[in-house]
Amino acid sequence: MMDDFINLINQVWTSGFLGISISDVLISFFILIFSLILRGIFINLGVNSIKKLTSKTDTALDDILLDTLKRPLGFIPITIGIYLITIYLPLTGIVDLVATNIVKALIVYTIFSVLSNLVSPLFSVLSKNTWLTQAMSVWLERSSRVLVWIIGLAIILDIFGIEIGPLIAGLGLFSVAIALGAQDLFKNLISGMLIIGENRFQPGHRIEVPGQFHGIVESIGFRSTTVRLFDTSPMIIPNKDLSDISVINHGLNKYRRIRWIVNLIYSTSAEDISNICKEIDKYINDEAFGFCINSSQDSFAKAIEFGASSIDLEILCYTNKDSYTEYSDVKQNLLLKIKEIVIANNSDFAFPSRSIYFENSLEQ
Repeated sequence: MMDDFINLINQVWTSGFLGISISDVLISFFILIFSLILRGIFINLGVNSIKKLTSKTDTALDDILLDTLKRPLGFIPITIGIYLITIYLPLTGIVDLVATNIVKALIVYTIFSVLSNLVSPLFSVLSKNTWLTQAMSVWLERSSRVLVWIIGLAIILDIFGIEIGPLIAGLGLFSVAIALGAQDLFKNLISGMLIIGENRFQPGHRIEVPGQFHGIVESIGFRSTTVRLFDTSPMIIPNKDLSDISVINHGLNKYRRIRWIVNLIYSTSAEDISNICKEIDKYINDEAFGFCINSSQDSFAKAIEFGASSIDLEILCYTNKDSYTEYSDVKQNLLLKIKEIVIANNSDFAFPSRSIYFENSLEQ
């Protein structure tokens, strides 16, 4: 009876799973564990050793490439380990075919993981050295990643004997049905492409839709654009809404204009008015005070009108300080300088006033 039990254990040990002995399964398991350990050694020692060499070079591109390829290259030891298991195990028939196809699929997955991770550093270089804008580079990068994985998935499906043609035809009919129910999605997608293609604005630009919002563009996505308002809250705007309205792009400003009307009292003499205008004109044409020269319009300070209760001066000047804080500093300094000049030239600022004259009539 004991001999029968021992024979039963031996039979279970030798037959194991799908005719593979338990010893072979355990050996395969240890091969897989060893490949995982080898993966850690490969990444920590091999890749990090190469990284020390690339860190000594002048260009940062090789460091970026190594960082992006670090993870997909880690699949190589695992793929080799699974391949060794399929060779070691006595697989036959459909099981052998499936195991072989899995190894092929892992190889394809590793290759296309490398290609997908190469997309980002490639476009980071292209965006610096070509006509590609930042938003266009992001869009092309995402589209390229999707295209890489579509090709990779098609190859994997072909490995497992799944025909791509009928699948594409079925997806075509399915996409028509989806398109009918997702018209807004495609409108936003096309509008986003037009925004990027026409270079209306880019991430980092300050844009304004009068009466609606004013903020900094953070990202331009496939469906919507994110604008960070000045109260730091994000505003998500569908692309089709931005393509159908007038948008002021302050990010493309050459200069920021300052145009003020200053009211002087009527008792100011003609000589004092002339001196005030000359001194202000000299100040606003000095780049040392934060102003700049606009080639299409001169900066000036001139007396322009006899107002209802004042002599009006118009001051027009420009600055290239795009930061609101720096722009406000320039305006504050200009205000203080104008006040100083006006007081120094025996004048003062007028305020709305009205004179009433009473006419005395003699009683007859």
